[in-house]
Amino acid sequence: MRAIEDLIKPNVKALTAYAVEAVQCAIRLDANESPYGFALGAPRLTSNRYPDPEAAALRRALGAKWSVKPQCILHGNGSDELIYYLLTAIGGPVLIPTPTFSMYRIIAESLGEGHIGVPLDGQFDLDMDAMHRAIGKEAPKLIFLSRPNNPTGNSFMFEKVIEIIEKADGLVVVDEAYQPFSPAGESFIELLPRYKNLLLLRTLSKIGLAALRLGFLIGDEALIASINKVRLPYNVNALSQEAALAVLENETQVEACISAVVKERDKLFAQLSGLTGIEAYPSDANFILFKLNTAGGLTAEYLYRKLIEDGILIKKLGGNNGISNPLDNCFRVTVGTKEENAAFITSMKKIIGETCRNEKSEDTQTDIGDRRYHRDKP
Repeated sequence: MRAIEDLIKPNVKALTAYAVEAVQCAIRLDANESPYGFALGAPRLTSNRYPDPEAAALRRALGAKWSVKPQCILHGNGSDELIYYLLTAIGGPVLIPTPTFSMYRIIAESLGEGHIGVPLDGQFDLDMDAMHRAIGKEAPKLIFLSRPNNPTGNSFMFEKVIEIIEKADGLVVVDEAYQPFSPAGESFIELLPRYKNLLLLRTLSKIGLAALRLGFLIGDEALIASINKVRLPYNVNALSQEAALAVLENETQVEACISAVVKERDKLFAQLSGLTGIEAYPSDANFILFKLNTAGGLTAEYLYRKLIEDGILIKKLGGNNGISNPLDNCFRVTVGTKEENAAFITSMKKIIGETCRNEKSEDTQTDIGDRRYHRDKP
């Protein structure tokens, strides 16, 4: 019998599994979850029956919410499963602006599909010259645009996305996972009838229902029907369907949680921007990207470790085996509750203050040593 490792596809062997941070901290601000959840209760469901394979009631409710026909919506276990279905049904090559959500690349690689990364510009927006060159040269069948983008938090310029949709010969998937936290009217959902090659990804995970793992693909009815052919049967369980319906019936409570996150995000951005050695980037999402000014003496690894000692976990970015990365010395912090954000800022101020004092102490010692050297010189 062949060795087990020889049975694994070469492209899968080359993969690195997606790693979820296992550090135990009282305050977790690393996964872009909502700090506010909902009591899901225990729906009265019979355990011996399969769930509705079409999630019809849930799709009807979301169709009414988003003003699209239920037939234009495909349901999945989070957006990840739907990205997998897209790549299974459509294939590659896939064009991905970078940095962005890593699962676009990981799923493409796991299915053996080619992918092209196009770096964003200096403001983390789309580099249109580079995008046009890549579209012309590679003829991608799928283009993924995360808007607002994860992990940078900004929204690509609306007009640039429209230009790509009109230029592309394949499908353009606008991932609107964080759209609920963006300014009103910034969704592309109203443009679906105009552009048959446009698809949207939505999720309920970021608004407080991450435990349910529910994502949705929205697009042209015929296109959704084709992608539905590769969907696994009974892919969304009955508990998730019923619990989501129960929460969505009370739109007011969902909107209140979103508004609370946006209010705390703006406050947290102002506080981060006021810290010595920190550059915070404006965000349309439920997290904030910030960068360390290494000239201040504070290193990314040291800050990460000291925050964990204080019981606070955030996402450390960059650091890709010594290869230059636009996210080197960057962190992504999820917007938490008022109390969690306050604890994070307090810890940041303490760590920065300690680093500054140590720097001044070292400078003083160096200065004393220099003066002693000059005084003692013969």
